[in-house]
This record gives sequence, structure tokens and C-alpha cells, in this order.
Amino acid sequence: MLTGILAGLGAGALWGLVFVAPRMVAGFGGIDLTAGRFVVYGLVSTLVLAVSWRRARQPTWAQALAALGLSMLGFTGYYWTLVLAIQDAGTEMPALIVGTIPIWVMLLGKPQGLRWAALLPGLLLTAAALALMAQAPVAATTGAHYARGLAWALLAMTSWTAFTLLNAAWLRRHPEVSAADWANWLGVATGAGGLVLALGMGTPWPQLATQPDWPFFVAVVLTIGVGSSWLATVLWNVASQRLSASLCGQLIVSETLFALFYSFLWDDHWPTLAQGAAVVLFTVGILASIKAHR
Repeated sequence: MLTGILAGLGAGALWGLVFVAPRMVAGFGGIDLTAGRFVVYGLVSTLVLAVSWRRARQPTWAQALAALGLSMLGFTGYYWTLVLAIQDAGTEMPALIVGTIPIWVMLLGKPQGLRWAALLPGLLLTAAALALMAQAPVAATTGAHYARGLAWALLAMTSWTAFTLLNAAWLRRHPEVSAADWANWLGVATGAGGLVLALGMGTPWPQLATQPDWPFFVAVVLTIGVGSSWLATVLWNVASQRLSASLCGQLIVSETLFALFYSFLWDDHWPTLAQGAAVVLFTVGILASIKAHR
């Protein structure tokens, strides 16, 4: 259980980077960032599979199709809509909306033997933290673009909630597939989707390379492609195999915490009192949920 919890928290720390990445390379298109991240993820996964080809498990056609479908739901589709949300509405509110995922996953993925009363403290603490964050001022524009950003964030939230539940269920049904193999299969499928986005809708590389900040853009893409995609997926699959869906859902709160932390660092300001209190409530909510699942 401890291994699963640490793996889930590690994945959350790496995923938190993707919330601030669109603001770090604001001069580049959301499609380019999304496609670049997942092409890198696909290349790393392909390289790992090639190196371990003789001893690695090969997917069946059904498993390959499952990887393709889940990759579109939880990677390409989710991050594209999240990037669009952040570009229109800033970091804080999309992070807040995505921060409700633990509640939905906990409600929809509760183990049969776990009483609702045991989950209630964690749920209430998480809900209180979200309410505090909603009251805090956000650095975002208002108007049509802001409303559109919130709509994109809601779509991203729905996509990742579905992915979390379906991915965990798939891993439980296939204990013979290791977390690393599944992460690599997802990576190859996601890389193919990223390549389609890059070729069909992305900015041509010669045009990207003319922008003065392109080396920094490449560095960000490599960081989130390797760390926030490949490594985070391996860690999350470890957590999904060792923990219930409801506890994994609560650990997703760490993604919101790290996203806010990175955003505060990037903006070079301390959190407000309400935001600080929300962070404390989020953390206590995670601990309460862990205790409920013991």
C-alpha cells in the first residue's frame, strides 16, 4: 500500500507540471505543445520496448485497441482540452475544476466493502478546500474567452475521470500485464495520436524553429514528455494496481496541489490565506482518505 501511495504522489508531482507548461511557452500553440509532449512520450516508449523486445510482453490486438482508446481519452484528448482551458482561463480555475476529479472518482470507484461513512471526512475536506479555492482571486481574464476556458476545463475533467476509472479497471482485469509494459503500450498509442495532431494541425517545424524561444519550448516539451507522461504513467499504473480506484482518486488531489505550487513559483507570489488554507485541507483530506482505506 505504501508503494502505491508514494507512486501516486510522485505521478501527481509530475502531472502538476503540465498546468504551468502552457503559460511557460505562451507564444506557441496548444496543439504544438500537446503534440510535442505525446510524440516524445511515444518515442521514449518505443525505445524502451525496442531495448527490451525479447523479454517484454507483446500486446494482443484487443490489448492494443484498449491502449489506443484509453490513450485518446486520458492523454491526447485530455491534455489538448486542458491546454485550451489554461490558455483561455489561466492556471488556477482549470486546476480547481480538474481538482474535483478525486470526488468523482471516489464516488464512482468506491470498493464494495468500504462504508460511505469512512469516506465522508476525506470528501468533506476536499470539498471545503475546493470551496476555499473558488473564493480566492484568480489571475485570469473574464468574458467569452474565460467562459470558454471553463467549458474546456469541464471537458478535460470528464475525460480524465473516465480514464482513471477505466484504466484502473483494465489493470485489475489484466494482472499479468506489468505497470511498465502498459505505460509503454499507452505511450506508443499516444505517440501515434500526437504525430497525427502534429502533421494534421500543428505548426511546421521550420516555422517553429524561427521563433526566438524555440529552444526553451523544446526543453519544456522534453520535460513533460518524459517526466509528466512516460514516468508519471508508470508510477500511476503502479498505484492503480496496488490501490482501490477511490483511494487513487483521492491521490489525484496531489496533482492540484503541485499545479498550484508550480503556478505560485512561476508567478513569483505567495498563496493567499484562502489558498493556503485550501492546500492544508487538501492535504488533510488525502490523509483521511488513506486512513479510511486501511
